[in-house]
Amino acid sequence: MNPKLVIRIVAILLIVISAFMLLPVIVALYYEEYDSIAPFIGTLLGTVIVAMTAVGLTASERKQLGTRDGFLMVTLSWLTAAGVGAIPFYLSGSIPRYVDAFFETMSGFSTTGATILTDIEALPYSMLFWRSLTHWLGGMGIIVLTVAIFPILGVGGLQLLKAEVPGPSVDKITPKITETAKTLWLIYLGLTVAQTVLLMLGGLSLFEGLTHTFGTLATGGFHPKNASVGHYGSTYINVVTTVFMLMAGVNFILYFKTLTGRFRAVTGDTEVKAYLGIFFVTALGTSLALWRQGAYSGLLESLEHGAFQVASILTTTGYVTDDFSLWPPLAQTFLLLLMFFGGCSGSTGGGVKIVRIVTLAKLAVTEMKYLLHPRGVFGVRLSGVPIRESVVHAVAGFIVLYIMSLLVITLVIGSSGADLVSSFSTALATLGNIGPGFGLVGAAENYAHFPDYIKWFLSLVMMMGRLEIFTVLILITPRFWKP
Repeated sequence: MNPKLVIRIVAILLIVISAFMLLPVIVALYYEEYDSIAPFIGTLLGTVIVAMTAVGLTASERKQLGTRDGFLMVTLSWLTAAGVGAIPFYLSGSIPRYVDAFFETMSGFSTTGATILTDIEALPYSMLFWRSLTHWLGGMGIIVLTVAIFPILGVGGLQLLKAEVPGPSVDKITPKITETAKTLWLIYLGLTVAQTVLLMLGGLSLFEGLTHTFGTLATGGFHPKNASVGHYGSTYINVVTTVFMLMAGVNFILYFKTLTGRFRAVTGDTEVKAYLGIFFVTALGTSLALWRQGAYSGLLESLEHGAFQVASILTTTGYVTDDFSLWPPLAQTFLLLLMFFGGCSGSTGGGVKIVRIVTLAKLAVTEMKYLLHPRGVFGVRLSGVPIRESVVHAVAGFIVLYIMSLLVITLVIGSSGADLVSSFSTALATLGNIGPGFGLVGAAENYAHFPDYIKWFLSLVMMMGRLEIFTVLILITPRFWKP
């Protein structure tokens, strides 16, 4: 490994992150929150000084970044980003305890949306903006942003994209990885502008539109209002948010293919068809359950809230329009099952990912074919393309590791005295980067009641879920550190 190069790249990343702190400073100036300026400026200057020193000490490093370096760099980047990003919250007193500030910031960068705040609206506008901005940065991936400036560093970035982009494989849009990163960010930025404008047409201010959009496109869930999206009570806002949550859960590479006229590649994509199929079936089932039990006044209102919440949980966004813990049991069951799915590979969503679910389902069908025709030759295909056996094995291994991780996390949370439903739901909500769950972490609850050791632990769990488990757990294996 090349630790000096890893440190240098992490330092460059921290400079980029700290530069974004100028945006909440502008917000603070606009809303005359002058007490909030010093924490951001102080953190920015301190981070830049330390990071520039690290860059200077490793200036002679120009070696190619290896795969192991990539995994180490990605994990360290998330830890240091959360560590530095938490400082303004702590220094300003908006979140007085650093463990809480770190938890909130890691939840932001990992696009989880779990919060320890009991009164969100009590925070200054600048702090709320920074809180949501961490979502937007983490949504597409801090590493992808850094890849776009790698020509300055003289290193390759493909290993980083493999470690960061969700899903079993990475499909390059353009020949150069830096161009791929830039293209992804342009699409991301375009969708951000589009949703913000639509929300403002629905009556939201620029501040509300931006923070709302940051949480939507990042499939994060942080919102500047205590009641989340339900604060507005607007069908228009709910519909716009539902559509963009679904769009954020789609592989962003497909948007590029759409823009370049490769429609057949999009319409024939197995994962997208499964993703939309799961959404429509569960949204209909949830809405009918709400309607039959009289949870809302009519079928259309049930469809509005049912489809919204299904999209929110399926894409791991975590927005709410109502307290779904009060919904009928069948509707809650649909939501609980969706917590095991997640968005598409290459999206900003978390969770297991639809492509893995589809791959395992096809593998099960293939095995049944072998039982009927032992001498037959069958394989797993996605979008008409055969999948290598090694990839299928990797998917199966990931699912097993995901389930084992859920059990271990549930046990650790249970040690705090939480009941079984709350413990398991918390494990699902944090490892899957969903945010709200059931029981003690329900839609109307938060994570403030957990002891400090659980908050530190769940911060690592959120990072592990965002980085697809393997990326983090591989660091604790002895083989990883052997030369």
